[in-house]
Amino acid sequence: MAAQKKIKITQIRSSIDTLVKHKATIKALGLGRPNYSVVHTDTPQIRGMINSVRHLVKVEDVNS
Repeated sequence: MAAQKKIKITQIRSSIDTLVKHKATIKALGLGRPNYSVVHTDTPQIRGMINSVRHLVKVEDVNS
């Protein structure tokens, strides 16, 4: 089985004064405060969530 590609998502801006939908997406990604990072498997669902809050997060590839 092929190894899943991983991505590191870092919140770079606060979710204060953003839409409720964006706050919920940040929480669903496992973030909550600026400079917090999480590692997720690169899936279309995660990419869609990132796309909706792309102004609040930074994405990097993780080398296993």
